[in-house]
Amino acid sequence: MVKQVDVIVIGMGVGGEAVAESLAGEGLSVVGIEGRLVGGECPYWGCIPSKMMIRAADLIAETRRVDGIAGTATVTPDWSPVAIRIRDEATTNWDDAIAVKRFTDAGGEFVRGWAKLTGPGQVEVDGQAFEADKGVVIGTGTTPVIPPIDGLADTPYWTNRDAVETTTVPDSMIVLGGGAIGLELAQAFSRFGANVTVVEAADRLLPPEEPESSALARQALEADGITVHTGSRAERVEHDGHTFTVATADGKSLTAEKLLVAVGRRVDLSTLGVDTLGLDPKARNLTVDEFMRAGEKLWAVGDVTGHGAFTHVATYQADIAVADILGRSTPGADYRALPRVTFTDPEIGAVGLTESQAREQGLEVATASAQIPSTARGWIHKAGNEGFIKLVVDTEREVLVGATSAGPNGGEVLGALTVAVHGEVPIGRLKHMIYAYPTFHRGIQDALRELP
Repeated sequence: MVKQVDVIVIGMGVGGEAVAESLAGEGLSVVGIEGRLVGGECPYWGCIPSKMMIRAADLIAETRRVDGIAGTATVTPDWSPVAIRIRDEATTNWDDAIAVKRFTDAGGEFVRGWAKLTGPGQVEVDGQAFEADKGVVIGTGTTPVIPPIDGLADTPYWTNRDAVETTTVPDSMIVLGGGAIGLELAQAFSRFGANVTVVEAADRLLPPEEPESSALARQALEADGITVHTGSRAERVEHDGHTFTVATADGKSLTAEKLLVAVGRRVDLSTLGVDTLGLDPKARNLTVDEFMRAGEKLWAVGDVTGHGAFTHVATYQADIAVADILGRSTPGADYRALPRVTFTDPEIGAVGLTESQAREQGLEVATASAQIPSTARGWIHKAGNEGFIKLVVDTEREVLVGATSAGPNGGEVLGALTVAVHGEVPIGRLKHMIYAYPTFHRGIQDALRELP
């Protein structure tokens, strides 16, 4: 028996869940299929629990900044409240019953299992067959990249999931990977007392971001006592039952109680049956057009599309896919003003193009920057005021094409810069805008003054 429905959603992560719930709420018959937890990485191991860890770690750092400004203070780190909050408030002990009920209450049908396409609009899952009149939406996300380092596969290494689920802080930790996830977790565990070492193969941390961001991140981590090795590639990993040893290509031998692998994430299309639609199961991602169409009666949303592993991209794409499936007019996807934040302390937010990316695209570029400690609010803030604002300008059109906001609340200040890039607000108009005083976002005006 083949069950006829309107839409099938394979992968109920953030994007798939949003699509499935929205379409079910519109009265369509929707089957949502997920083999793990409805909601995906973000609510259980990513954005939400990791930011709870970071919030707690930042409170420790802020307490240590009291001396010399507001008296004296001491703090004794305790991981227990963090672990309890993640278990009880964020993940309900890694149980998705609430999320499943939210979807079924909207009118959807949920199936737990691993689905495979068998043709346009056709899906099989654990012996059940479904056919979608309108089509199938894929939102299967990504999995951690585990590099082919000699010996690694035979050790009890951590991924971000293990780090989030831990109920204790290790005495020491090596973090492979100097990207956002690796740095956020490294700083959080360090502030709770772990002796942390970060190993990054590239010549700087946060390689996709501005060099100034890389330098700031390194400065912040080292100020927390974290050892940073850049231009250092892990060559071999050993575990003796108690301790990890990591040998690097440049001759270092590093030891720690735990090893966190955070070198990136990847899409896996190999088991989805995309070849039945003429697509390559070995592709790096599913290619979608501006309306999230990936093939015949097929849409895709979220990380699987290759447009950045961000929750806000997944939900943005979900809205577009829903409108397209319903036949409603909608603007196509526009990634020019894609915001991203590394939630270290200081926060490092960025939007659009970096300076080097803009130049690589052949743009005539001007840049300007302001140092947060030199701004009024930065001077007032004092301890913990490290950061900067950098603007990347297309001088031919006189608009921002990129910007970085690093510092206290850097991710929040980024909002104004994202609007400027997205709306292509003329530089002259930005210069003559009124900026509240004394705020961190007024640093944007300080940077603008550096432009001719």
